[in-house]
Amino acid sequence: MSPMFSLFKLLFKLGIFCFVIGLVSLASAYYYFSPQLPNVETLRDIRFQTPLRIYSHDKKLIAEFGEKRRTPIQFEDIPPQFVHALTAAEDSRFFDHFGIDIKGLTRAAFQLATTGKIQSGGSTITMQVAKNFFLTRERTFSRKFMEILLALRIEQELSKEEIFELYINKIYLGHRSYGIQAAANVYYGKNIEYLSLSQHAMIAGLPKAPSAFNPITNPKRATERRNWILKRMHSLSLIGDQELQEATQSPVTAKYHTSDIELRAFYVAEMVRKSLYEQYGENLYTDGYVVHTTLKSNLQKTANEAVSNGLIAYSERHGYLGAEDNWDITLPLTELQKKLNKTISYGTLAPALVLNISEKSAEVLLKNNEKAVLEWEGISWAKPYKNVNWTGKSPKKASDILKIGDLIRIREKEGKIYLTQVPKVQGSLVALNPKNGAIVSLVGGFNFTHNKFNRSTQAVRQPGSNFKPFIYAAALDKGYSAASLINDAPIVFHDSKLEGNWRPQNSSRKFYGPTRLRMALYKSRNLVSIRLLRAIGIPAAQDYLELAGFDRSKLPNNLSLSLGSADVTPLKLVTGYATFANGGYKIEPYFIERIENSFGKTLFTAEPLIACKDCSDQQDTTDSLAPRIYDEKVTFLTYNIMQDVIRRGTARKALVLKRNDIAGKTGTTNEQKDAWFSGFNQDYVATAWVGFDQPKTLGRREFGGTAALPIWIDFMREALKDTPEKAPTPPEGVVSVKIDPKSGKRAYPGQTDAIYEFFRLKNVPSGYATPSNKGTTNAAEELF
Repeated sequence: MSPMFSLFKLLFKLGIFCFVIGLVSLASAYYYFSPQLPNVETLRDIRFQTPLRIYSHDKKLIAEFGEKRRTPIQFEDIPPQFVHALTAAEDSRFFDHFGIDIKGLTRAAFQLATTGKIQSGGSTITMQVAKNFFLTRERTFSRKFMEILLALRIEQELSKEEIFELYINKIYLGHRSYGIQAAANVYYGKNIEYLSLSQHAMIAGLPKAPSAFNPITNPKRATERRNWILKRMHSLSLIGDQELQEATQSPVTAKYHTSDIELRAFYVAEMVRKSLYEQYGENLYTDGYVVHTTLKSNLQKTANEAVSNGLIAYSERHGYLGAEDNWDITLPLTELQKKLNKTISYGTLAPALVLNISEKSAEVLLKNNEKAVLEWEGISWAKPYKNVNWTGKSPKKASDILKIGDLIRIREKEGKIYLTQVPKVQGSLVALNPKNGAIVSLVGGFNFTHNKFNRSTQAVRQPGSNFKPFIYAAALDKGYSAASLINDAPIVFHDSKLEGNWRPQNSSRKFYGPTRLRMALYKSRNLVSIRLLRAIGIPAAQDYLELAGFDRSKLPNNLSLSLGSADVTPLKLVTGYATFANGGYKIEPYFIERIENSFGKTLFTAEPLIACKDCSDQQDTTDSLAPRIYDEKVTFLTYNIMQDVIRRGTARKALVLKRNDIAGKTGTTNEQKDAWFSGFNQDYVATAWVGFDQPKTLGRREFGGTAALPIWIDFMREALKDTPEKAPTPPEGVVSVKIDPKSGKRAYPGQTDAIYEFFRLKNVPSGYATPSNKGTTNAAEELF
């Protein structure tokens, strides 16, 4: 026997021995680790950490809450081109192997032995799924062996498509993006199906090293990685020569895209977040809930602009407050630009730095290395602010207002820029559908970034005369009519609850004697309201207000209630006004229309109560009908009287809308601390409020009709532009009768100044006026 044969025989036996030892070792390891392996079936029910997303009724993105940006995608929605790119980069035999790639592992081991580096990697996509979902990142043999065993089990339990889907939705791809759909949005602002071959290859190169191969922070290395993937796709016959050439020559177009917020409604977004957090806790930010709100995007945009413009107009009426700061412009321009770029913009109000000043203009530096000229037209308004009632003299030149280095605010209007300022005054607007309570728009302040306090839902203020329609409606319900005469005369109360003697007055400081109830409301006569409340009784009025949803504990138990000294929020007030708009039904405001989970399954759908007088005979809808709280005839009469507030009263500015179906009421509190307007037709009801967070006077020339009404008009102009007029029609039991305008009695035959008035049948005056008894004037002071 030759020595070579003996050596071969020895080596063969040694090999068999090693093979047996290896098998025994593998079997031992398998039986040792197998009980420790997790149940891979849980992968079927895996929930990816996906942020909460909030949308408007018409599917405009309002907000996203959560640290991780992720949009799970199903395998059938992944472009085949991307599947090819990723498998070429990570695991070219993914659809052929059984969880581990023997060739790949052998190649990796050989590369490690010969070069000291692993160039192509040995882990399959399945092994990476095992590692990402079940294992730590420690580099030990035991963890690697468990990774292999898990990969084998995963391949037995799940399809290749399911494994691939898990992988591409889990992986981190840089800039807070998890999963390929989020990465496509972050880097290219588009969904994965709309990307080019070059862009697909760029994203496919990220899993290996999201920082090193990042196209934003490291475009050179990212391009090298992309091109390597494209060449590998070509070598695997997945793309042709021309595709390779075009894709490798494509420029890097990646840039950071934030979440594409399509609608500014941050106050509502916070309302949603706060409401759902009580139910879902921290899972709210990771479980991928999708919330659809009741907001209409066009009306929300209009409300944003209306509140912003209204508050800016108020602020500019009262003079220029001065620059926010003054910077040293001898500093390098790059440093000034960097500092300016970090200065927060508030809505349409952008920061600008004054660089140069001429006679009638100023050169300003804007964000993003832009410069502009502020013309005289944009700065001539800026009389210096002295106090809330006084301004200084009109400026004659730009240097009267501005200094070099001033940090100012500008806004664009009709292609020109104007000097402006961040208002110190605040405001809100909330609008809803009076038929079901759906909030169609809500603005809680000038700017959410500037101040997050939601004045529409959290600001408890006195409504002033905005409250009077409820007192008048209670009186109508008690038997008064729109023609009833109430004496508008001085009155003095001795009441310790009212801090001694109380001498209420009209805003005009005048008294007008006997006044018809209709005129008293549209002229907002305080003394008539007080006498009316005293006549019907405070408890009866409180009962009536409580029916409309007002908190009785916040209603004063004295006659100041008639002047709006209650504590209410704008949302509470607009909900009460909805009762007049819908014919007497109580609706509940709501803003969440539907909630879905990350799989698109509906978890909640709002079921609002509907105000519908024609539905009462339909048995299958009675469970969803809103309860009637006010008599239909009373609400019609109140609606009709409030139409005169616009036609001939304190809200005549709203005539600009040229509509015959709108109604409402202004409101101004003592010392002009709060300005209100609430108005409606049968489609929309909206309340606007203006005031300071720490109550103080708005100025002696500011009222509901000057500060709040313009906001309401701007909103309603858009809300009603495509809706036909639907003025309320008199319900059964209401008739129109000619009356004498002075006495409120029926007009005598042939009376030339007679007017028509609506009455409930039981309240039609029985007596007729005569030329000799057409009203009296009595303004003597009464003492109580």
